[in-house]
Order: sequence, then structure tokens, then C-alpha cells
Amino acid sequence: MVASDKFKGTLTSAEVAAAVGAGVRRVHPDATVVAVPVADGGDGTLAAAVEAGYELVPVVASGPTGEPVKSGYARRGDTAVVELADVSGLVRLPGGVPAPLTATSYGTGELIAAAVAAGCTRIILGIGGSASTDGGAGLIAGLGGQLEGVQVVVACDVDNPLTGPRGAAAVYGPQKGATAEQVVELDRKLSAWADQVAEQTGRDLRDVPGAGAAGGVGFAALALLDAELRPGIELVLEMVGFEEQLAGADLVITGEGALDEQTLHGKAVAGVAAKAAGIPVVAVCGVNQLEPHQLQEAGVQAAYALTDLEPDVQRCIAEPKPLLEQLGERIAVEHLTMTRRERGIG
Repeated sequence: MVASDKFKGTLTSAEVAAAVGAGVRRVHPDATVVAVPVADGGDGTLAAAVEAGYELVPVVASGPTGEPVKSGYARRGDTAVVELADVSGLVRLPGGVPAPLTATSYGTGELIAAAVAAGCTRIILGIGGSASTDGGAGLIAGLGGQLEGVQVVVACDVDNPLTGPRGAAAVYGPQKGATAEQVVELDRKLSAWADQVAEQTGRDLRDVPGAGAAGGVGFAALALLDAELRPGIELVLEMVGFEEQLAGADLVITGEGALDEQTLHGKAVAGVAAKAAGIPVVAVCGVNQLEPHQLQEAGVQAAYALTDLEPDVQRCIAEPKPLLEQLGERIAVEHLTMTRRERGIG
């Protein structure tokens, strides 16, 4: 099984799986390679849902600065998957120019509203990669009304509160282009928004862990949509039926663009390894910054990096597929051949 996240900026999850699978089959032509693209709840979540068999429903919605963008949601039955990054994310900023004070999550609300209008009663919302720090006020406005009878589950991997020194503005505002003065202004606006919501609802959730996620979208989801916050990779693995597809697997190959300290805290690789149910796990990546003991503690037997084959990072970014195929061959020789011998096969 290949259950990898995307290599950001170079390959999608499906492309990683295809390249690694091609390499494995060069060594074992009869190997069955099952591709299960995954994501950690940020960008790539929508693609993972589609690869898992959800139907993509195109929707034109408002981007983070108000311009229309072609986005959509993924649907299976009465469940819809909405990826904030695809409509209200940093990648949707025109020309990549930050808009720290004005960027909005309005379009994400429009996507949810479209899914609900089409009959969906369960929304899986991935909120990584936000361009805004609007406290989710834009999302609520974009909904255009209450979500009666709709369950909202949010993929959230941070525990920041909405306001204060660890809040959405202070911690993530600078990453979205905010100056020190703008961070103060944004935090003040978030506090005022939290006061308003508390007055309306009779409860103050600004300090709940995760309220500061995605510029405060976590707060709005909790306080106004009665949402459940869950770890992103856990939610995605459930969505794509990861555990069900493990049956009969000899090896799980996972991966992401860079293996580093963040990998150990809620990212795809660690999440996949935790759910592998005793099946050996190895990882592919662009760059590996983790020590062997760190990988072992995360449940990963070994890591195979593109830079092991090509030290020039820019060349790895430009032409990753042939390198991944080579890594697939190496993994097949070093892990699958051994596994087959242990089981008396071949």
C-alpha cells in the first residue's frame, strides 16, 4: 500500500503513489500496489477524497480577497468534504500578495452552503492553509443562515486559542503577511468578535484549544456551528477507508515532501504509521531531517529521500518522478523481497 501525502509544490498524493508503485513493479512485476492518497486536513484533502471515490462537485465561490475562484466540494452520499485551502487559502491570493487585514473565509461558507443546499447533512471541513484572520466571521456570513440538522466535523491540528499571545493573530498573522502593528489590530478585532459571539450564544469559547485554527475559523465552527474538532490525519484516514484497505498488505509506504519535527506532531506520515496495525511502514520524502531513532519512535522503519539520490534540491523539485521510481525499486528490494522470503513466497 502507498498512503502518501502530496509533495507540496511538486507532486500530488496520487502522483507520488504512481511513481513509487512503478518502481516497486520493476522489482516485483506481480505486486499489487494499492494507492490510498492521504492528507493532514490542509491542502490536498479534497484531492484525497476524490481519489477515495467521492464525487467532485464544482462550485464557483469567493476567494480570500473576494474574486471568484473555481473550487468545489467532494461528496459521497450525504457527506461533503470541504477544503478551506482550496477556496480561502494562501494559494488563492491573487499574485500571491498577502492581504492580512482584509482576507476572508467567506468562500468557505459558500461551499458549505452549496453542499447543504444539495442535501448534504454531514460536512468534513479541512481548515489548514488559511489566508485570513477573520475569526471565521466570513465563513458564517457566507453560510447565509443556520445549519439546522447538519453535523460539522473539523480537521484541526493546532491547539491555539483565538486571542492573546498564542492566538490566531499573534502566532499565524505574520505568516500571512501581518506586521507587528497589524497583529495587534487583528487581535483586537478577534476579541471584539469573540465578545459579540459570547453575548449572542451565552458561552465564551475563545480560549478553547483549536479556536485559533485557520485564523479563527476553528472558533466560529465551535461557537456557532457546534462543530467537533478532530486531528486532521485521523479524520482523513477514516474518510478514505485506510484501515479497511490494510487487509493483506505486506508493507505500507507513506510519505510527504519533508520529514522534520512537524512530521512527528499530527502530520500524515506519523498518522499513517500509528494506524498501520503492525504492518511494516517506510517513508518516502524529498528531504529527511529526522534521525533514525525519531523515525523508529514514530513507527517508521526507514526513510528514503530524493536527496539520497540527487543532492541538488532544485533538481529533485524539477524532476521528482524518476527519483521516486528509483526509491520504489530500493524499497521493494530491501523490504518486500525480505517480507516475501519470510513468508515463503518467491
